[in-house]
Amino acid sequence: MFTKKIARLFLGFVLMAHTSIAQNVTINNSADILQKLKKLNTVGSVLYIAAHPDDENTRLLGWLANERKLRTGYLSLTRGDGGQNLIGKEQGELLGLIRTQELLAARRTDGAEQFFSRAFDFGFSKNPEETFSIWDKEMVLSDVVWVIRKFKPDVIICRFPTTGEGGHGHHTASAILALEAFNAAADPKRFPEQLKETQVWQAKRIFWNTFNFGGLNTTAPNQLKVDVGVYNPLLGKSYGEIAADSRSMHKSQGFGSAKSRGEALEYFKFLKGDTATKDLFDSVNQTWTRFSATIKIKKLLDDCITKYNPQMPEASIKGLTNIYKQLQQLDEKDAQVKYWKTQKLKETQDLLIACAGLWMEATAADYVAIPGKDMNITVQFIARNKSNVVLQSVHYLNTDTNASFSLKQNELYSFKRVEQIRASNSFSNPYWLVEPHLKGSFVIKDQQLIGKAENDPAAKVKFNVTIEGLPLSIERGVVYKSTDPVKGEVYRPLEILPPATVNVLDPAYLFRSNKPKKLRFSIRANAANVNGTLQIKATEGWDISITNPDFKLSAKGDEVILEAIAKPIDNKDRGMVSASLLIGGKQYDRSIRRIDYDHIPSQFTMSEATAQLVKVDLKKAGNNIGYIPGAGDELSGCLQQVGYNVTVLSDDLLASEDLSQFDAIVTGVRAYNTSNKLQVHYNKLMKFVENGGNLIVQYNTNNQIGPIKAKIGPYPFTISRDRVTNENAEIRILKPEHPILNFPNKITNADFDGWIQERGIYFATEVDKNYQTIFSMNDPKEKMHEGSLIVAKYGKGNFVYTGLVFFRELPAAVPGAYRLFVNLLSIPKNE
Repeated sequence: MFTKKIARLFLGFVLMAHTSIAQNVTINNSADILQKLKKLNTVGSVLYIAAHPDDENTRLLGWLANERKLRTGYLSLTRGDGGQNLIGKEQGELLGLIRTQELLAARRTDGAEQFFSRAFDFGFSKNPEETFSIWDKEMVLSDVVWVIRKFKPDVIICRFPTTGEGGHGHHTASAILALEAFNAAADPKRFPEQLKETQVWQAKRIFWNTFNFGGLNTTAPNQLKVDVGVYNPLLGKSYGEIAADSRSMHKSQGFGSAKSRGEALEYFKFLKGDTATKDLFDSVNQTWTRFSATIKIKKLLDDCITKYNPQMPEASIKGLTNIYKQLQQLDEKDAQVKYWKTQKLKETQDLLIACAGLWMEATAADYVAIPGKDMNITVQFIARNKSNVVLQSVHYLNTDTNASFSLKQNELYSFKRVEQIRASNSFSNPYWLVEPHLKGSFVIKDQQLIGKAENDPAAKVKFNVTIEGLPLSIERGVVYKSTDPVKGEVYRPLEILPPATVNVLDPAYLFRSNKPKKLRFSIRANAANVNGTLQIKATEGWDISITNPDFKLSAKGDEVILEAIAKPIDNKDRGMVSASLLIGGKQYDRSIRRIDYDHIPSQFTMSEATAQLVKVDLKKAGNNIGYIPGAGDELSGCLQQVGYNVTVLSDDLLASEDLSQFDAIVTGVRAYNTSNKLQVHYNKLMKFVENGGNLIVQYNTNNQIGPIKAKIGPYPFTISRDRVTNENAEIRILKPEHPILNFPNKITNADFDGWIQERGIYFATEVDKNYQTIFSMNDPKEKMHEGSLIVAKYGKGNFVYTGLVFFRELPAAVPGAYRLFVNLLSIPKNE
């Protein structure tokens, strides 16, 4: 296989014989190569702008990226942190992590690229004025300008108009910002600090991609229109089929889509810039003749495409090396030429790698690496087509290994090496979550990170090769690879972590008196033989102690739970507990939250290990609560904090259990949207109410994502899209004498102080006369809504439907929300 001389050049390596394995990325086939050759011959770009993940028009993006073969980008102002989650319990920044990865999966499907601003999705907003009162408009505008100046789009397309037809305040704000950025990006007086890193840019024009959905048709015969439903034989799909695959990546939002085939017209309203009458890109030269210095490149590419042989893609290597050399020689004085030179050199390198059948990867023996500790790395590479590929050297984390030998066709080379992670290495964390976010934005201090979809790999290996004599440097991120007996080969990102992490097991601890309460801390080892001491402290007004703070963890992954005792003193109502680990004389204060779903790579975020300590004037009635899971929330744990015995009722338990043991039953958010079985249990649940139980149903939706297929209450009502998004909106008490407001806790307007994000969503309307409404509320300048909480007597018990966002307020330890929810559980029986 190797001569001894070559083997000696790889000092410190171990040779192994292996069969070929596939990368966890798309491998270019011959049709893909031809598609990318044609894209290499196209010099043009387009940027689509909207507010959230899933706002984008995936059919249009796929058509622009693959049919028009343009560099296509989607700028989502937010990561969708404020939405709902149909697949799990994650909310806020954790949901934003999921939706970021869903967007990246969508882009891998439709061929576009993904960008973000620093704007934080704080939840539904009814108008741009409200949006900009929370977002720093100038800051978000600077981010849009930055992406435009870096991406240099010929044309910009908005998903939404500035006039409000998009429905959501974020949607309208995205259009306002896009229009302002269209001019600002070309103005050297706007955000001049950016010009140290990039140049001003004037896009040719900006459109609004009008729509016809949700009962609103904004298209018109006089608008420019394009058929994007065409079929691409190289991809084997129409853009309606690609769009469905792309949109179906938004699983947390329940956006699985059916594939469409045939004509599909998209309409565009011209907004600003040079007019266009026939095509989105009228008067925009999208060939290499765009620049006088690149005309020869077009001729070389035309020849390469004409002569391309799908049975022998390696025959195109010589032509591609000539193209690469021509690109290298381009003068970079012209900013546009420099931009396209950089972009097309990367595309040409990818094509050379594909035509050579060259595959390479770097894997770690573990998915966790510790700063200052050794890491075992395996590199593998193979040239599967007949081509002249020479490996010159491999650059690892800290060292280079030099050699020069030709790769034999279809022979897999594997080497092992031990590298040390530098002790100064930062721990892994999504870059936008390194600093605590503000209400309306993430805090990102490095300008170069703004716009990026995700972190670069935690570690990289560089392969220095020549292909037909052309030197190339090819980077591969170090990943962890394992084989699952069901899923097969599974990849996950490399994580650089502290030796151990500590999590406070509850985000908040509720105290109903000055009595002491146990706090639990989970310590997990990220390496073997981790010994240390748990250190905890509380803010002033709280006493906290721990008897046995020392721990010894022998194996990686070992976990221990330690307990401390806390109690309020000095009549403090709210405090904070923080935890850290003393290991080997160093202190580590990171907690970790992980996200694992099959449709996205494993994700996590680290932050300070803290929890809230909250003393609440809270009386409790009853003991036993049944909880029917919905789309995901944390209420069962919150009710346990109050002191209830909570039984999670699966479908099987709901069918078999005697429900009379429960004082109340609560359904999780969207339970009736996510479980068809609840209609089977309707009569049993109504019998439970009739016999004296309280059934509390949290919000459900009634739309195309989650239509209600089951009866919910004893009397009819309709679930609307009515909501109050201002978390400080005035609450008007309609029935002050009702038990909900008096037993066991007296509810006043003060109990609505400190609520977060919003008051309520998906309120009840068209309610039967047997229901009573308890509150009215409204957002500024809007009509009052009385359907946030409805209650009806039914037999000896009571039924409640509420759109009040308890699923947000209780995990956030809002005292009044606890008091009101306990009252819902405790409504007295009817005589």
